[in-house]
Amino acid sequence: MPSNKTSDLEYLTDYKPQNSECQHLRVLLCGPLGGGKSTFINSVDSVLKGRITGRCPVDTTARDTFTKTYKTYRFHKGSPRAFYSFVFNDTMGIGSDANSGICVEDIKLAMMGHVRDGYEFKGKPLAEGSESYNADPTLNDKVHVLVYVIPAFFIPIMTEEAIEKMREVRLAARDLGIPQLAIVTKVDWEDAMRHENIKNVYKSKSLKNQIEDVSAILGLSVNSIFLVKNYESEVSVNDDVDALILGALRQMISCGEDFLDDL
Repeated sequence: MPSNKTSDLEYLTDYKPQNSECQHLRVLLCGPLGGGKSTFINSVDSVLKGRITGRCPVDTTARDTFTKTYKTYRFHKGSPRAFYSFVFNDTMGIGSDANSGICVEDIKLAMMGHVRDGYEFKGKPLAEGSESYNADPTLNDKVHVLVYVIPAFFIPIMTEEAIEKMREVRLAARDLGIPQLAIVTKVDWEDAMRHENIKNVYKSKSLKNQIEDVSAILGLSVNSIFLVKNYESEVSVNDDVDALILGALRQMISCGEDFLDDL
């Protein structure tokens, strides 16, 4: 999906929520184990800084989820006290069976703003009244956009259990009125793209099929699903990779602003 890097960066730099009760727009990432949620946060940070960063811990060797705590990530605008007016929250991955990954109830609580920063995911729901439970969340604490992060290679082998968990999250977000988008990561792992320029991802028939598969699984419209390549092995940023990330990011912010406008 075409993106103009300069205009997208200007939009993100100038963006401020129009709702006076909200100082920043909150984006929550969820998806299967190893989907690239933490790496996407690092990739967004890299694009905004113009250099490769690694603030969000990742582990390419982990067979289980590497994210264990709920944390808010803010992005500097260039000075220590200046931040973009949007934040990201990472979550533990959704497991392929009932005994693995994040508890779906914790995702629901996070969307409602009940989960405090630093909460350690335990595989069972956060208890009301506990130290990590925010009993009186403000609009700032609540989630304004939900983004599913799904690796391209994972779609054909996704278990029914994982699909059902994501559908449960989707219904909860619907009931809260939260807009929902999806990004398909690791698009460069597709055989058809191994020798192609990354700017041509939206011309790939196999990746178009992946988008349609995600649409069928989650019930999202095709135009709310974006192809993204994260920065994983690169030592410098690339305009074509930036364009994919920025195109998805701008749409996340726009959808979240629409949500805030309607409150």
